[in-house]
Amino acid sequence: MAHRRRNALAVLAAVAFLAGVVTGAGGGDSGSGDDTAEADAQPAPELPGGGRKIIPGRHVVALYGAPQDKELGALGIGTPDSAARRLQRQARAYRLRSTRELPAMELIATIANRDAGDDGRYRTRLDDAVIGRYLKAARKIDAILVLDIQPGRSDFLTEAKALRRWLAEPDVSLALDPEWRMEEGQIPGQAIGSVGAQEVNSVSRWLSGEVRRGRLPQKLLVIHQFTRDMVRDRDALERPPGVMPVLNVDGFGDQAQKQAKYRELSQRRLPNGFKLFYKEDRGLMAPRAVEALRPRPQFVVYE
Repeated sequence: MAHRRRNALAVLAAVAFLAGVVTGAGGGDSGSGDDTAEADAQPAPELPGGGRKIIPGRHVVALYGAPQDKELGALGIGTPDSAARRLQRQARAYRLRSTRELPAMELIATIANRDAGDDGRYRTRLDDAVIGRYLKAARKIDAILVLDIQPGRSDFLTEAKALRRWLAEPDVSLALDPEWRMEEGQIPGQAIGSVGAQEVNSVSRWLSGEVRRGRLPQKLLVIHQFTRDMVRDRDALERPPGVMPVLNVDGFGDQAQKQAKYRELSQRRLPNGFKLFYKEDRGLMAPRAVEALRPRPQFVVYE
């Protein structure tokens, strides 16, 4: 997995200006007490298709990627609307009697790159206009948007707060990609990163506060991993109100390798996710094989 994505980093170094670098997104709370009272009188926002809880009850099927380069994943191939149509077809293959499928676009909103950039953080933030186009496409098919963070030498909480404007929406969730969380002296593509539970918990607590203030539906916090030490002290991960952490098992290979990796990294304390790769997986697992995994993944994402 890292080989193809490292190649994509080289491409991104040349085209990062297309994504645009923003210095912040979203602002602080403001408004009068009358505004607050009026907001409280309004019905609480719901998820696409109704309801306020994703897990349990929904089976999430996602496409992952970003538009700068097709090597970053399937979501970035073609227009946002064409990606939405592909997502609908993939999600329908997971239609179950017990749960409703919920399509999701996992958009890399903060992209790690080899270029340090003006601030030395080795990451590029997508322009708001790009995020807006994917959110618009997601809403056309009653999907959610999941904003993925590859923080480079920044940290997850800083980058999550930069996305506050979008996370205030009822149909936008968050994903963390520790592979691209670099320590001082490390460069994305040359080192494999990791994150501790304390930093993840700081994000989930902050996100829980945003959910409470906005009376928002439940948000996912997807945490990618393909080695056991990529998420350190994961038994200490918290589940604050309104936020559902999902440990997503990453990594490509043949079916036997992927099943073995899932057995190694899946757990029962939190929901599990499972990632598939259209190109790198050797013998792409069919939906029925994915559904046969135990514990059953509640979040399935295709790159």
